[in-house]
Amino acid sequence: MDLGISGRVALVLGGSKGLARSCASHLAQAGVRVVLNGRDATAGERAAAELGNGALFLQGDLSAPGVVGSVIAEAQARAGAISILVTNAGGPPTGQFTDHSIDTWRAALEVNMLSAIGATQALLPAMIEQGFGRIVNITSFAVKEPYPNMALANSVRAGLTGAMATLAREVIDRGVTVNNVLPGLMATGALDRVIRARAAREGITEEAAAAALAQSVPARRLGKADDFGPICAFLCSVHAGYITGQNIAVDGGLARALL
Repeated sequence: MDLGISGRVALVLGGSKGLARSCASHLAQAGVRVVLNGRDATAGERAAAELGNGALFLQGDLSAPGVVGSVIAEAQARAGAISILVTNAGGPPTGQFTDHSIDTWRAALEVNMLSAIGATQALLPAMIEQGFGRIVNITSFAVKEPYPNMALANSVRAGLTGAMATLAREVIDRGVTVNNVLPGLMATGALDRVIRARAAREGITEEAAAAALAQSVPARRLGKADDFGPICAFLCSVHAGYITGQNIAVDGGLARALL
């Protein structure tokens, strides 16, 4: 399927690895020029080279003050007007509600909620002016069904979901859609901390913990990055112009919520 977005520019935050990297790859295959952001320069430069189509990598830690703005400014200067934004940031530490200090809560809000809001605020005016914009946030299945030992993720991801649900209804009539894609238990580096925490908590090996997680999914396997990228790219396409404010789970049936 032709996604109808060839020649457009996308900024993919936290996009040098894992799920966002898969999304970037499918966007590049659709003819989009992708600007990747991440903390690991080696992985980022390699990913940009593999994507081709003029892809760029801009290093930056989204939790540091001013980094989101500087990354966007450089991306616009080097690649032109950005009409597609994919936000992504590594999940916060695992643990129960009482395990974390208030400073840890603030850090999680900064990385997993406010960085996405800041990037959206910076890019939204140009999208509205173009009459075309696609904002896709990579969040978590936990916004549909809170997951044990993930108090921070359950909370801050839900906060971002509420903010983006509000925005989605405010800008759809100007050609801008806002949606969230919710990964489940995916076999990427981001799941390693969950596996380690479960292994330590239950006194089992990490291999056994990973196998137990896979068995908890109705699909009886962990997800792969290639399960995720296509739906992310589709939501950025011209065909998704009447889809907004949605939370689409890619989780093998893990979340039991009706909606």
